[in-house]
This record gives sequence, structure tokens and C-alpha cells, in this order.
Amino acid sequence: MSVLDVGCGNGAKLAELVATGATACVGLDISGNFPPAPPAGLELVQGDLSELERVPELSGRTFDRITFLQSIGYANDPVRTLRAARAMLADDGFILVTRTHPIRYAVERSEQNGTSLGEEYFSTDRFTYYHQGWNDQVALTKRAYTVSDLLNTFSVAGLRVEHASEPQLSEDARRRYPHKQAWMDKHLGILIFTLRPIPGR
Repeated sequence: MSVLDVGCGNGAKLAELVATGATACVGLDISGNFPPAPPAGLELVQGDLSELERVPELSGRTFDRITFLQSIGYANDPVRTLRAARAMLADDGFILVTRTHPIRYAVERSEQNGTSLGEEYFSTDRFTYYHQGWNDQVALTKRAYTVSDLLNTFSVAGLRVEHASEPQLSEDARRRYPHKQAWMDKHLGILIFTLRPIPGR
């Protein structure tokens, strides 16, 4: 299978797929922070996911799988980006999108602001936070969103949800990493969506 990883970072996840048999893969990231010698079968391209249809290296290409692993939230217009990705899908291809569960941000903001969970879950304000445990020197700014916002974005882009999941730690991992389980009990982790084109759209 060929894979386009949009917002691939340094391409490490895509390199793992290439190592297990994926071919003709492309990783796209705005940073351009790539290793000097990617493995055969992997092309790394610097480009903006908000302008996906304008990336010359992707012109005329199709892919069996297109992934947005925690990256679609950085698109200026997620509908436009998903439509551009949909146009690059091969027959029977699908798009995989992961997003942080919006409850995570609502919990953090409600604690910070002394407000209710519902107020923050449905807030439309942008918010800025420092990522504890990753790099507490870097401030990230996010647009608030709800689960229904995600579903409506997919639909407007001409995509349907074939499958959705909310992964949990295995029993072994829960025992080995109780602090991670405590975090997930409070923040819920991520949502994973498999998206297919809506016929005729």
C-alpha cells in the first residue's frame, strides 16, 4: 500500500510503515526537519497541509492510505485540506484521522478558569497552553472543538466515518503505568477515525 502522511514530523512513523512493506510513500511536513537519508520507498517533502493541493510533489499522485496523525487541527481550513486529500485517494482508499479527545482540553480549561466542564467543552474561544511533559517551554494555541464539530467537518468534506475508536491501555500497560491510566481516566486520550469518500459527493 502507498501512504501519504500529512504532518509527518520527522517521518519516523511513516518509516516504520515502509519497513513493514508500504511502498511509494510520501511524508509531508511544514518543518522540513527530516533525516538526511530516508529509507528507499519514502519521500519526505516540505509543505503546508493548508495548501495540500498546491504541493508540486503531490500533483497527479494517488495513495491507498492518507493519514493525519494529530495534524488536521493545524489546517487553516480543515474542510479544504480534507477535500484535497480525498482527491488524492486511490480506489478503495481511506483517510485516517486522529484527534485529541476534546474533553481533554475542556477539563484543563475548566480547572484553570474555575468554570464548568460543559462551559469549556462548548466554548468557541482559542486557548493557549504549555505542554507539560513534552516541552514546557513551547506554548501551543488551539481552536476548541467538539465531537460534533469533527463529524460535521468530515461530512462537509465529502467523507463518512467508516469506523471510530477510542483506544485504551491494555491491562498490562495499566498495571505497569498507573500514572498514564490516571491521566486517561481524566482526559480520555484520543479519537481515531477511518474516513471513506461519500459516493457522488
